[in-house]
Amino acid sequence: MFAAGVATFSSLYCTQPVLPLLMHGFGVTPAQSALTVSLTTFALAIGMLLVSPLSDAYGRVRFMRLSLAATAIVGLACAVAPTWSVLLGLRTLHGLALAGLPAVAMAYLREEVHREAHARAAGLYISGTALGGMLGRLVAGGLADLLGWRAAVGGVAVLAVVCAIAVFALLPASRGFVAAPPSPARLAKLSARLLTDPVLLALYGIAAALMGAFVAVFNALGFRLAGAPYHLSAGVAGLVFLVYPLGSVASALSGRLAGRFGQRPVVPVGILVMAVGILLTLASPLPLVVLGLAVLTFGFFAAHGVASGWVAARAQVGGGGTGQASALYLLAYYVGGSVFGAMAGGAWTSGGWPHVVVMTVVLAVVGGVLALALTRTRPLPGASIPTAG
Repeated sequence: MFAAGVATFSSLYCTQPVLPLLMHGFGVTPAQSALTVSLTTFALAIGMLLVSPLSDAYGRVRFMRLSLAATAIVGLACAVAPTWSVLLGLRTLHGLALAGLPAVAMAYLREEVHREAHARAAGLYISGTALGGMLGRLVAGGLADLLGWRAAVGGVAVLAVVCAIAVFALLPASRGFVAAPPSPARLAKLSARLLTDPVLLALYGIAAALMGAFVAVFNALGFRLAGAPYHLSAGVAGLVFLVYPLGSVASALSGRLAGRFGQRPVVPVGILVMAVGILLTLASPLPLVVLGLAVLTFGFFAAHGVASGWVAARAQVGGGGTGQASALYLLAYYVGGSVFGAMAGGAWTSGGWPHVVVMTVVLAVVGGVLALALTRTRPLPGASIPTAG
């Protein structure tokens, strides 16, 4: 699952560090270049809605394997896209291919890992996604400096191939999975419960707000570092993504804290740390900008690592539908990332970095308000451990 997270999230954000190169290479605006990230995340969100109920009926592992294989193939195709419209179409298809893994990963872990270890296992998977996000950006940035954006995207696709081979060879078959035959009536009833539970609704809102802020910062960052006073190349600017291992540490640590104290006190603290990091990036010295990104990354993954596992736990205790609940959480997560990530280009064009900071801090505040509201809720009956809803 760690390798699967690396493959998925390196592929998802492979164009983010080369947005300025795409802008100049295809003659598009910053907002248009950001579509190579936003369209992918939006397609991923839509794809998860389709995959999740199918995985409830037909199993988790087959969808994860097919997803990784398709991701690698489409990634290689993106590297040779002849025109801007073809590239956008392939990146949209890339998002659909990616959907099979995040749609079912948390449900798979919930079914296969003992409940007392679930928060730690979820944290390890999220740490893989954090490392994948870092590796994808570093590989892409380095190769872009040497050989251009096509080699950058192709190099990340090769990384996805290696991870897919590892997953095919190592991922255990499901043991705790119980098939739920597809039924429109059951799906409607389950969806009604998952869309009316106030705790789940708040978690969906947190996902949209935090991911929107996180993607917006890193989308606009490439334009900031490419201009005055930094004038960094794509490869050198990509080194700022070395802060991503802090996401792995944060998600694993927050998972342990949630297992001990419960999710309710951990999520708002992570969001507060995230907001502090965003504000630190207002400084001009590059070391302080990088420090702000590090703090932002730590806080984001601390909050997301706990919130994503909380959704699956809440759904399981409430009567099932862990796959669909995780898909709804990730739908909000990626829609937030695609919408606000695209808006980052407009914020940068209209007012530079201060406008990006204002937009993202407002999103963090929205997430923080929802997290504080969750501290007043109670676990569902039958939740015997802190991580059970």
